Amino acid sequence: MIPGKENTNTPPLQDKVGSFAIFDVEHFIRRLLKNWYWFLLMAALGYGISWVYSKYYAQRVYASNLSLSISNSTASYFTPNQSINFIWGNTGNQDGVYLKKMLLSRSHNEYLVKQLDLYVNYATKGLIKQTYLDKYDSPVFFEIDKSYSQQVDYAITLIPKSGNRFEVVLPQDGESTSLYSYEAEGFKTIQPYKRPADKTISLNEWYTSPNLKFRLVKNARPSEIVFENIIVTLSTVNNTVNSLVSTISVDFDKEISTIMIIGKKGYNLNGTVNFLNTSVDELQKKRLIDRNVVDKNTEKYLLDNLANIRKKLDSSALVLNHMKVSEGLYNIKDRDEKSLDNIKTLDAKKADFLTRINSLNSIKNSLTSQNLDRMISTNAAGVEDGVFNATVSELKNLYAKRRELALIYTPNSEPMREINRLINEARTNSTGSLRNYYNTYANEISKIDREIARANVDLVTYPEKERKYIDAERGYNMIEATYNTLLTKQNETQIRVATNKSDINVIDPAKNLGQGPIAPNITKTKYTIIGGLLLLPLIFLSIGQVLDNRIRNIKELVQATKIPLLGVIGRSSHDNNLTVLEQPRSSISEAFRGIRANLRFLHKEDNQSKVILVTSSIGGEGKTYVSINIASVLGLSGKKTILLGMDLRKPKIFGDFKIDNQYGISNYLTGEVEMDKIINKTSIPDLDVSTSGPIPPNPSELLMSTRNIDFIKELKNHYDFIIIDSPPVGLVADSFELMSYSDASIYVVRHEYTEKHMLKMITEKYHNHEVKNLGLVYNDYQAENGYGYGYGYGYGYGYGYFEEDANYQEPTLIKIRNKIRKLIGKN
Repeated sequence: MIPGKENTNTPPLQDKVGSFAIFDVEHFIRRLLKNWYWFLLMAALGYGISWVYSKYYAQRVYASNLSLSISNSTASYFTPNQSINFIWGNTGNQDGVYLKKMLLSRSHNEYLVKQLDLYVNYATKGLIKQTYLDKYDSPVFFEIDKSYSQQVDYAITLIPKSGNRFEVVLPQDGESTSLYSYEAEGFKTIQPYKRPADKTISLNEWYTSPNLKFRLVKNARPSEIVFENIIVTLSTVNNTVNSLVSTISVDFDKEISTIMIIGKKGYNLNGTVNFLNTSVDELQKKRLIDRNVVDKNTEKYLLDNLANIRKKLDSSALVLNHMKVSEGLYNIKDRDEKSLDNIKTLDAKKADFLTRINSLNSIKNSLTSQNLDRMISTNAAGVEDGVFNATVSELKNLYAKRRELALIYTPNSEPMREINRLINEARTNSTGSLRNYYNTYANEISKIDREIARANVDLVTYPEKERKYIDAERGYNMIEATYNTLLTKQNETQIRVATNKSDINVIDPAKNLGQGPIAPNITKTKYTIIGGLLLLPLIFLSIGQVLDNRIRNIKELVQATKIPLLGVIGRSSHDNNLTVLEQPRSSISEAFRGIRANLRFLHKEDNQSKVILVTSSIGGEGKTYVSINIASVLGLSGKKTILLGMDLRKPKIFGDFKIDNQYGISNYLTGEVEMDKIINKTSIPDLDVSTSGPIPPNPSELLMSTRNIDFIKELKNHYDFIIIDSPPVGLVADSFELMSYSDASIYVVRHEYTEKHMLKMITEKYHNHEVKNLGLVYNDYQAENGYGYGYGYGYGYGYGYFEEDANYQEPTLIKIRNKIRKLIGKN
């Protein structure tokens, strides 16, 4: 393959030649296909790992949902772990928002943890994997003595025995002197102790050790599955609550905001279902109690106020009747009924705000006295503030918590100081909210008083007696309005007490419908593992491709160097370098004939003797192999040819031709022998060989000597072609000097051996015209499909032309293609 003449209008090539691509995409793709088995192995390994992970290690996470509807004023009463709550405003979806906050609150979930003993965790373990169980899946319940300090995060194994007995097996190590008190919800330190011995206990029998005290209670409705072991682990209340809250979700229906969807995630589906249903069941029970307590307190409050207002109303009626009788004021002439009606309306409004202020005073007294169980309905005070409700609920919890801590800690201890700080903070928040309502009501009353004052201007013209009667009548009307307001609220409260029921209605309870796990994503994990392992060979091959600086691509070689390519020599399986002589019908021999034909493009056809120098970058690239076989094809073609072994540092040629290397070129150049003494005949009549001879101490001086130049000139008088096997130019400069006396130079590049940077020097010298008539021979090439080089250009065997065809095996894909063609009758 000889490139055509370059376009003289193109820019200089100095910046382009010798530059190879950092990443050869074409070769990389072939490399991937060649290493297909690694990808298959990694894919199989990834599938196996993902299968083992899915079956034995992946902890499935399940989820269940429960939907419920919220009636009006839901937030008014909801506090499942308290005995009292408040009525809030019903604007928007405030009820639902408050209920959501309570469902996710620490107080609610702590109540459930303590009521349902959720700090006791059940599991069972097979040979490899541990599976989490719901409490009701276990054949026995693990009941602890809460007054006894227990070790948490300590795996207790229960092994079923005959006769409803269980062997208690404790870990071999891990005993702790820091034990947890479920009453104080804190840790305390005990004296060191030895590991408790394993023991077999019966149902309801207390197991006691320095770090544990519990008993096993039979589950009346256990799972039908028989477990070989039950592993129980205790957790602190705080850790259990934190982990529980993180698994709960509360959302509202997009179309109907009063419908809530409560979700629970967990490692056991039955556990999530039981938690949701039990949680809502507890809410409904507490709901009814809370509603009745609040309304009873409100009813009593209203009854007491009605009695007091009734006395005032009767007294005001006596005064008004006395004035009618004694003064005879039954009817005042020319009364301004419009002004009087306006004043009457304003007085009624003022009476309503005064009633609200009285209710606020009652609520405030309950807060300051810490007697929140006597709290009345905040509807009586017109309070519509969910923040205030949440604050008061929190305050009541803190009071209860302080009473518990006071039994354990001293007043100046850190836990007591912290709980007092939280109480003061909550009390400040609640009184701040009340203050806002006080200010609002005071402003409204001031506004009403100003309006009444303006209306009173119209009454100044009345006589004194008539004004006194009107004032008495106004007082009576105001008291009567207050009485009627309280009476209306009393009727509403009595109706609620008589008809009270939980305003949380379950629409769809949580059920075990065989839902599949929501996590982990086994499919995604499988593909991630397989993909990750497939990346390993891809990464290694990519790194190898980037770091590999060897010549592997003929097309890239020609494009980068811009040096003519004379031919491509395939990989030889022959046991010596005499391929052309001993295998004349091989494809490699034919490739050398192609090189012989292409050599005429590097020198003039003038029937004069030609000197052809063969070199390479370094040793091992096949320089001597190419020299021998080019000389062979020239000799076989009838051209008088001599092969000179001028690589004086590393003699080789004599071994292939079985020539004695006692005398050679080095002896002639030193004057030891005459020319005819170093010229050896071969089996080819037209091919002679002159070996290098013994290695001299000064090879460069000998090769550059005048005697050597005269030697070559003298040979030109006797031979048509003089082939010089010269030293590698990448190691010594001898070949560059000899090139100036040669008619053509052949530079041997070996496939997957010669490094790209080694070609930079010869490429630069060629394009700087320091080296002329240069051509490349690509040696030891093996096609990726494993066969074929053809006439030096890479097309293959299998067609009966060459000796290799006798042992040729068609690739599998070619066999399949040929069989398909035969079946369809296509040649």
